[in-house]
Amino acid sequence: MFLNDVKIVLCQVSESGNAGAVCRVLKNHGLSGLRLAAPQPLDLEKVRARAVNSWDLWENARIFGNLAEATADCSIIVGTTRRRGQNRKSVSMTPRDLAAWLAQRPGPAAIVFGNERTGLEEAELELCNFASHIPVSEIQPSLNLSHAVQVYAYELFLAMEQQFPVKGEWTAMSQTEISSIVQSITDALASLGFYKKPNREDQERFFHDIISRAGLSEREGVYLKDIFIKAAHLAGES
Repeated sequence: MFLNDVKIVLCQVSESGNAGAVCRVLKNHGLSGLRLAAPQPLDLEKVRARAVNSWDLWENARIFGNLAEATADCSIIVGTTRRRGQNRKSVSMTPRDLAAWLAQRPGPAAIVFGNERTGLEEAELELCNFASHIPVSEIQPSLNLSHAVQVYAYELFLAMEQQFPVKGEWTAMSQTEISSIVQSITDALASLGFYKKPNREDQERFFHDIISRAGLSEREGVYLKDIFIKAAHLAGES
């Protein structure tokens, strides 16, 4: 993966100054893929004042109605959160580990930051394939949005600055393609009577996350899907 494969997604951003500061931070570290998911009304003059020499990033930012739309074309989605719990993600990486891992896999990838006051909501985090957290002191565990983006941008820049595309590198499936594969797999399992208890939704999320993290190509995903479909077909003949 390369720097231009990384999409920084601000989910429900509400502070104009923060939005402008994020533009400056991204340009400081060679990142340009800024996306806004359901942004709240912002004061463009305040955005411009903080986006020092980086207003072009704001002008080229892509705006979406929700997080699912903003990340549909990405092969992996990382939700940033410091909170843990039963309904939060069980897998989490530090920014340094995340950057090193992303540098070794195909893109594109989205790193998602939640609203300044509430962070990522549980429904938003569910759309992510795993979480990432910044180790901080418990004395003051909350980080300003632009400061948090700065930490990730710095680590990504160090990990990917010297990387260049290589002809023939594989391209991982997008979230839309993965969802289609997962639907076919769980349909095949359902035809076998696998879901006698109401746990299909949990298993769909499980398949979605592990396929995303594996970075499967479209060809590999189709091959995996066909294995399940053929198994269901053979079971039906027996």
